[in-house]
Amino acid sequence: MKVSESLELRNGITLKNRFFKSAMSETMANSRNQPGEKHVRLYHEWARGGAGVVVTGNVMVDRNALGEPGNVVIEDEKDIDILKKWAEEGTAYDTHLWMQINHPGKQTPKTMSKEPVAPSAIPMGEALKGAFNPPRALENGEIKSLVERYVKTAEVAKKAGFTGVQIHGAHGYLVNQFLSPHDNRRDDEYGGDLENRMRFLMEIYKGMRRVLGEAFPISLKLNSSDFNKEGFTEAESFAVVEKMAEMGLDLIEISGGNYEQPKMSTGTDSEVFFLDYAQKLKEKVDIPVVVTGGFRSKESMEAALEKGHTDMIGIARPMALNPHLPNRIMSGDYKRITTRRLTTGIKELDEKVGPAVGNVYYAMQLKRIAEGKEAQQHTNAWRPLLHLIATHGPQALKPKRRKRR
Repeated sequence: MKVSESLELRNGITLKNRFFKSAMSETMANSRNQPGEKHVRLYHEWARGGAGVVVTGNVMVDRNALGEPGNVVIEDEKDIDILKKWAEEGTAYDTHLWMQINHPGKQTPKTMSKEPVAPSAIPMGEALKGAFNPPRALENGEIKSLVERYVKTAEVAKKAGFTGVQIHGAHGYLVNQFLSPHDNRRDDEYGGDLENRMRFLMEIYKGMRRVLGEAFPISLKLNSSDFNKEGFTEAESFAVVEKMAEMGLDLIEISGGNYEQPKMSTGTDSEVFFLDYAQKLKEKVDIPVVVTGGFRSKESMEAALEKGHTDMIGIARPMALNPHLPNRIMSGDYKRITTRRLTTGIKELDEKVGPAVGNVYYAMQLKRIAEGKEAQQHTNAWRPLLHLIATHGPQALKPKRRKRR
């Protein structure tokens, strides 16, 4: 099978197969945002499950800027012992474990931040204002300090034994906000034309490469588009990837959307999300491209690889239900992935909180796997909904993401 073939990165690192477990937020850190034994056990199971690369959920660079409760934060080496254990178990079975490094910018819930920061003081859209406080614009010196935070987190990841890092530049988080002309209306060297808007990302990458070296994999998760006429466009996305490839990036993962236009949660009309974009991108750059989202059959995975439309098969939520999915597919006893939509039985309520409830449901399954239990597959949305309200209060019932247009 094509998915079982190895892949060599431009820096000489070899990935054992073409399965790429994409990031899912675990929300399992303690009250001090430290990882623990649950992370160790969960990532051991994913390593045992056969993926060539496993990417962690959001690891935040600033304790005062969280995307949600339970995010891991790494600002220094104080948690190096548990990080080493996480890395040791997550790299078992010749698996690569890459740390996803992130900052939410203005996408931090009202319950978690009174005054979030962003490139410019542009609030969330009308439908989301009730759930997110308006941000303030970052000062120039703060931007440079944030760059160093990303770099420090990457440095700690390498020291702990993680085998790569991923810069999260998608889904409306801070790097994506800098890239987007809708969110970034600065008039200094970090705003204006695309060259200035990508400066924050470029400085993060250069800083990481400086401390990590040429042989350590650095990847980027990037939107193909924000699907917003005022936002980051497909043409701009191509330009960013071409520049990053020129600078030595090792791999690019394609996604799309943000909290206001959540293509990453709702998908597109095709079985495999973002595949058309990836095909066009691969004509422009010679670095491995990963498409994540929508792969549901062994046949579609094999066809995408055979035709050269993607270099790896990105899978996320299905591996929250079956952590050993890659091995099962490669051994021939699993042909089609099925996922079922959660429902409360109340259409209006489902439309309002559906995506958020889905996120909670899958996070609950990750905790079960981390506790040595099997995931529970069902369609009842009430338990994750009640868990969401218990965590975030009544604010949880305000829409976090708009429906796809």
